[in-house]
Amino acid sequence: MTEAKTNRKYKDSVFTLLFGEKNNLLELYNAIRNTNYGRDTDIRITTLENVLFMERINDISFVIEGKLVVLIEHQSTVNPNMPLKMLIYMGRNYEKIIDKDALYSTKKMSIPKPEFIVLYNGVDECPDRQDLKLSDMFIEPLEEGIASLELVVNVYNINKGRNEEMATRSEKLRGYEFFIYLIREYLKTGIDRNSAISRAVGDCIRQNVLKDFLEKHGSEVHNMVFGEWNWDDAKRVWQREAREELFELLESGVSLAEAKKILQGETANLTKPFGCS
Repeated sequence: MTEAKTNRKYKDSVFTLLFGEKNNLLELYNAIRNTNYGRDTDIRITTLENVLFMERINDISFVIEGKLVVLIEHQSTVNPNMPLKMLIYMGRNYEKIIDKDALYSTKKMSIPKPEFIVLYNGVDECPDRQDLKLSDMFIEPLEEGIASLELVVNVYNINKGRNEEMATRSEKLRGYEFFIYLIREYLKTGIDRNSAISRAVGDCIRQNVLKDFLEKHGSEVHNMVFGEWNWDDAKRVWQREAREELFELLESGVSLAEAKKILQGETANLTKPFGCS
């Protein structure tokens, strides 16, 4: 199969631009699962795209040798609803890769086995690995030993210094971790976001970290990183959510003073550096 290329009609993130290329994607998957798929591996990119809004719906999904379909999402906050989102993504992926007419056949179909992976690099504390289960979202818990439907998402912390063994298996992953780390470190010095990104790009190139990628896509990467985090929009979302939570607390019988104290504790870290969403 010819090398898959990123569809540049759609708005990318730095992560999807870097790992949307076949060889980098295989390197990433091999690092996560400690496998050894080679460059000649047959891989089909099945990432979902919204044609109307020219954007990607999920980050990356792909089929390996027709046997394994993998969904990888990159996030800067741990979303407890990811199992449900992955279930929806998976249904749409199967629609893309199966013969729909075969659904009505009397012969049992064979479909690629799914895997669900989230790579987290936010600033909130997160273990090296955790598993999120769809069944934990059910209104009523499953009866013991009976699972009518289950989906498990493996969440890996890819911040610099976390899951180090995984990072040693992928030069691109290690480089991406270092790039994001540099941006955050420069922001801590008080310089503006634009300067922090520019310095991180320049330092990585000089240190031969993602050098070819950054030299080729430097301006794109800068604009992507700059645009991925809009403080004003994020603040408006947090404020709306805080108001909604305040009303819920008051309706549940919590006093106004106690409700304010709870919300203040939850919003004390709103001045988060780049990487939260």
